[in-house]
Amino acid sequence: MDGQPEIVAMALGYLDQFWAIAIDWATSPAAWSQFALLVVSWLIAVVVAKKLGIRIATFVAPPTDAKGPFAILRRFILRFLPLLLPLLAYGFTAIGESVTRSLFGSGAVIAFGKRVFFFIAARVFVSKVISDPFLKLLGRYVLIPVAALYVLGLTDEAATWLESLTVELGNISFSMMALIRGAIAGSLLFWLGSWSNRRSADYIKAQEELRPATRELAAKAAEITIFGVAFLLLLNIMGIDLTTVAVLGGALGVGIGLGLQQIAANFISGIILLVEGQTTVGDYVELDGGEAGTIVRMTARACILETFDGKWIVVPNEHFITTRVVNYSDQGSANRYEVGFSVSYDTDINTVPDIINKAVSALPFVLSKPEGPDCELKGFGDSGIDFSVEYWVSGIDDGRNKYASHVLFAVWNALKDAGITIPYPHRVVEFKGGLPK
Repeated sequence: MDGQPEIVAMALGYLDQFWAIAIDWATSPAAWSQFALLVVSWLIAVVVAKKLGIRIATFVAPPTDAKGPFAILRRFILRFLPLLLPLLAYGFTAIGESVTRSLFGSGAVIAFGKRVFFFIAARVFVSKVISDPFLKLLGRYVLIPVAALYVLGLTDEAATWLESLTVELGNISFSMMALIRGAIAGSLLFWLGSWSNRRSADYIKAQEELRPATRELAAKAAEITIFGVAFLLLLNIMGIDLTTVAVLGGALGVGIGLGLQQIAANFISGIILLVEGQTTVGDYVELDGGEAGTIVRMTARACILETFDGKWIVVPNEHFITTRVVNYSDQGSANRYEVGFSVSYDTDINTVPDIINKAVSALPFVLSKPEGPDCELKGFGDSGIDFSVEYWVSGIDDGRNKYASHVLFAVWNALKDAGITIPYPHRVVEFKGGLPK
């Protein structure tokens, strides 16, 4: 074995030990009796698990159409039923081990079998109990290998070997064990943070009595708090001194002062927008720069506007603070629009306002408050008498609603029903001195 790498020599040494133990167990009557006890423990566990599993399922299972937290909890408990058999086998084997050691002073075989049952429980937990893809991946590549090392009794040796391996980054060195522990803990913490953030965001956004801006602000605050706590816990688990975070925060402050002014300004502006609530998701806004559309999303850096034709415009939050913003739909307020039309000069114009007001009032989207439709005389044109009708609606005439189009149809139909002619441009040409020959 001279000249072999250290890890290969170590593996060969463990193989020799395992082979010697296997030969000893195969030739020992005491080991045979422990093997028999393992088989009996497994058979008893099979019988008990079958009967007890039916009783547990009958008692715990909620009605098919049941909803609510208790029904969810009961269904969650039922997902752990596949673990009943290996855990019962583990428990019965542990009892057998204590009896064997008290009577004969040895129990290595039955202790090995107990660890095998634990490994089976880990496999069942990963394959049948866990449904989340990330947790299943973590269980497959972390829990099961650790359980396999536990079965072979190599957990302490593996931990010592990983502690001896170091990774150096400049003046900072980490053991491989610390890095693995930090990666596992970080993955679990941030998965738990993401899960908690989704649940808290869903709960906050379901509170209809809160303003949309308040809901967005509360969701963002919950997200920052959850991931901030997860980050601090990860630093603590990895053994990093929290005073380092203060130094990092000072460096970050210098970086913000030198090169991240716009990012910081947009972040602060986003918080101001959420706190004030004068602009929120669903509002139709128009900025001095010409950007106009419905706010479909508000992030820490920018607001996303959706235009009439489906395009998205990303507008930095700072623009909503430092420039003039026209909000057409703040708090769901009504908006007034106007459409124009003309009638011929032989019309009794005194009857036109009543006809048009009545026709427009009959449209379902036209509001009676703050003011009903108002038909007004605008002037005397070249081809006809010009009128306009003003009306209020609860929404934006944004191309999807097309309020003006429906109003013009109503005006046309009302004038036609009343026998009023809508003029079109025409000219009268006079020839002086007679027609040319």
